[in-house]
Amino acid sequence: MIGCQRDDGLWIVTLDRPDKANSLTAPMLERLVDILAEAAVDPHLRALILTGAGERVFSAGADLDAARAGLATSPLWEQVSGAIAALPCLTIAALNGTLAGGAFGMALACDIRLSVPTARFFYPVAKLGFLPQPSDPGRLVALMGPARARLLLLGGQTFTAEEALAFGLVDRIIAPAHLLEQARVIAGDALAGNPDVLRAIKRMCDRA
Repeated sequence: MIGCQRDDGLWIVTLDRPDKANSLTAPMLERLVDILAEAAVDPHLRALILTGAGERVFSAGADLDAARAGLATSPLWEQVSGAIAALPCLTIAALNGTLAGGAFGMALACDIRLSVPTARFFYPVAKLGFLPQPSDPGRLVALMGPARARLLLLGGQTFTAEEALAFGLVDRIIAPAHLLEQARVIAGDALAGNPDVLRAIKRMCDRA
């Protein structure tokens, strides 16, 4: 349910449970942690693209049954987002559809977020009585500012792709047929570059 394609310095990781809106279970999160640990020590890694299977939803967050059993508050979510943020390469979230709940963390941890026009963005923690993942509010504030972060987390509002672009939550809106192609195009310079230089550039951006 987690696909991983590796091709000459490019890793493409796919949430592959489209019949369940790519909702995540503990084994799926554990698999993501393992994949990201492997990626982190790959000396040839230059770019990683994270996407979802299907045409409507990137991920609905936690699987409902798993969430009721305690997954909603699992440290696995933060492990995944932390591992993505720590990768020494260009990371791109190619959001093939709606982004919701716990899945926000992994998208926010990426360097760049691309979205299809029909995607919707919501994070209903206030209504459900959960705290967001520890790193998510800070990343949201850095991207959108405090008021819009509160609009999402406290106000429970759903953003359209156009609003997400205007707010700074996503960087480009791309037609579904061209999403992965454009993600590869954006990764092109990184894939042609020297991994040590890429690591240095990323450190400089992180310190800015």
